[in-house]
Amino acid sequence: MADLIPITDLSHPGLAPYVGLTERQLRSKRAPEEGLFIAESAKVIGHALDAGLVPVSFLMEERQFRNQGEALTARCGAVPVYVGPPALLEKLTGYRLSRGILCAMRRPALPTVEAVCAGARRVAVLEGLADPTNVGAVFRSAAALHMDAVLVTPTCCDPLHRRAVRVSMGTLFQVPWTVIGSRAEDWPHPGLEQLRALGFAIAAMALSPTAVTIEDPRLRAEGRLAIVLGTEGDGLSPATVAGCDHTVCIPMSHQVDSLNVAAASAVAFWELRVR
Repeated sequence: MADLIPITDLSHPGLAPYVGLTERQLRSKRAPEEGLFIAESAKVIGHALDAGLVPVSFLMEERQFRNQGEALTARCGAVPVYVGPPALLEKLTGYRLSRGILCAMRRPALPTVEAVCAGARRVAVLEGLADPTNVGAVFRSAAALHMDAVLVTPTCCDPLHRRAVRVSMGTLFQVPWTVIGSRAEDWPHPGLEQLRALGFAIAAMALSPTAVTIEDPRLRAEGRLAIVLGTEGDGLSPATVAGCDHTVCIPMSHQVDSLNVAAASAVAFWELRVR
């Protein structure tokens, strides 16, 4: 049964994950097993619980406990559930918490690249994406549009950033993912070699005079394909593009040169899916 704890201000020590800790502090690199992340909304939290993630506490509006919160927390045993009025939570978040429920959860141990890619025929690779909104959107597209896994480079924004989790609508708990490499220096080499050793052809999504159209039949014919997307603005590094087997572009009209990386990912994943 949930341990319901009414709050009237934000000084309660149990609220530290929501109030007093930055994203970097939540990650706790010195003690990864103690790292946390924040999930928001009943749908996102439900997907996380389905994936076996462990809740530490909940924070929600009083009305949400009577609405969706009671059934959700019933899945979690004696986990503290902090409840407060909407005005107090708005002070915490800076906006009306329309979805009404936050949950602090333990960060999962990440699997190896080999485990994530076992059996995968299409994987997305995110190189250095800085915006958590884009990261969350790409994960949502990957889950919806037939990617088997997602790999993020060490310089990529943390997929468990609160905003990325929210924008993904919980899909990052549904598609396997991990980090490829432990240091920035591990990408693009030896990361590309690791993918190639696992049997993947590698396609760089990049603007280049030598790029082939995304409709090129050779891309669909690849048995295993890794689709690499680059950071906002600059795109993929020249070293990454040079190390890939294909350079691929989406044909544009009206003199538009490119799409936002989240939009481009959706086009690429759909077009390059296994038929």
